[in-house]
Amino acid sequence: MYAVIASGGKQTRVAEGEQVHIELLQAEQGGEVSLRPVLLVDGDTVLATPDQLKGALVKATIVGFAKGPKIDGFTYKRRTNQRRRYGHRQQYHVVEITSITKG
Repeated sequence: MYAVIASGGKQTRVAEGEQVHIELLQAEQGGEVSLRPVLLVDGDTVLATPDQLKGALVKATIVGFAKGPKIDGFTYKRRTNQRRRYGHRQQYHVVEITSITKG
């Protein structure tokens, strides 16, 4: 059985026991979070409509934090001596999927 969850504007396929990186949540390390699936597949059964997914739930435990790759950027305007260098590194929660229920 696996599910597709939406978190932070991105969708991720998860199965029970997996560890995945998702956007930062309003929870502490070791805390329990519940996520709503967008799609749920159990063998040949596929649940995809909102009516079918009404009781479905994915529970996960926050294991820790992770950082994404460093992104370096540079902008400039020619002939005017305008330059700007910037960097960004996205932070994620590492969560372990504990259970997937159909409801």
